[in-house]
Amino acid sequence: GDDSQRARAMAILNALLGSWGRRGGFYFKEAIKVPDFPSPAYPEPKWGWKEIGEKYPLAQMGITTEVMQCALPDKDNKYPVKAMMIAGTNITKSIPNKKLLEDAIEALDFMVVIDTMPMDVTGYADVVLPECTYLERYDDIRSATNREPSIAVRIPAVEPKYDSKPAWWMAKQIGERLGLGDYFNYDDFKEVIEWQLKEMGTSLEEMEKIGVKNYPRKSGPMYLNEDETYHFPTASGKIQLYSQELLDLGFDPLPNYTKHPEPPQGFYRLNYGRAPMHTFSRTVNNPNLNDLKKENDLWVNPKVARIIGLKTGQEVWLKNQDDIISSFAIKVRVTERVRWDSVYMVHGFGHENKKLSRANGKGINDTELISKIFTDPIMGGTGMRGNFVTILTENPNKNTEI
Repeated sequence: GDDSQRARAMAILNALLGSWGRRGGFYFKEAIKVPDFPSPAYPEPKWGWKEIGEKYPLAQMGITTEVMQCALPDKDNKYPVKAMMIAGTNITKSIPNKKLLEDAIEALDFMVVIDTMPMDVTGYADVVLPECTYLERYDDIRSATNREPSIAVRIPAVEPKYDSKPAWWMAKQIGERLGLGDYFNYDDFKEVIEWQLKEMGTSLEEMEKIGVKNYPRKSGPMYLNEDETYHFPTASGKIQLYSQELLDLGFDPLPNYTKHPEPPQGFYRLNYGRAPMHTFSRTVNNPNLNDLKKENDLWVNPKVARIIGLKTGQEVWLKNQDDIISSFAIKVRVTERVRWDSVYMVHGFGHENKKLSRANGKGINDTELISKIFTDPIMGGTGMRGNFVTILTENPNKNTEI
């Protein structure tokens, strides 16, 4: 709930250490703009994400949990959300507070899900549009912000399988049926990429050979010269440690330490993270990546393991502070790599859809146990590591037969 001020504290520390524009610190990065394919000007919407939900003065994009709040029928919303199109996002694994999510979906008039796999979210959809995978389609040109500007193009390696289609095809088909064909003035998205690459001084033929193209820097050196005067984009032209803008908005102008709640007796802070072989919850059913990591495990400190009597490989279940119990079990990993007051697991497991033959029922879905969230008052970001869990050694979901 205090992500903005924590990030500011890190930035201030780097400023005090002189890291900006110095070797070993922050270099001046650069990117190249990808030209927009010719199309009519877009009309101004009557309302958008800035108008709905709570107001966070420095938010830079829509806040998903606020969108969900605006779908609830008991909310007095001037702009109620009635339909959703969810593309490539398994929201059952990414949005905390399962009850809020399910209540919001239940209140919708219509919901479309676009995905490459039968993720859990597809079970909530009125319509599912199967998308082909990244190896079967063209995508937008990627312009990377690096030491040198560079671009890359995703080029299909094989033809799409079954009746799956690329997202651009779906958008074009829907747009034309809505009378918006002028915004899709091409027969194949490959034409768009070829036009953009030509404008950038290259071609699809060249990109197919080299994969990544670097461009010369135009913004100047990567680092400041000794004794060089540099003007930052602030009122004074200097790095601002004290923010008058935040003060004017009613926030602390300097970061203050926020003491967060500690877990009660017998509970542990639930921390989660990533695994290098998986991307969020999208890739667990992939046979090659699943072979590398089939399920997540629960990291437990040896001190805690001795008290509870846990051993590596033992199956346990988790219950959070709101009495929410994990749907599946998880195997313990006793390790010094986690503190005694916390447990840790990799995000993206615990899938419920049986069509995910390799991933179904393997490990725990951490999002299922995140029922308490803390919202950053400055930009609306969601803090989800304030949940506590206790470890159950007996299966709480087992039916008792008499």
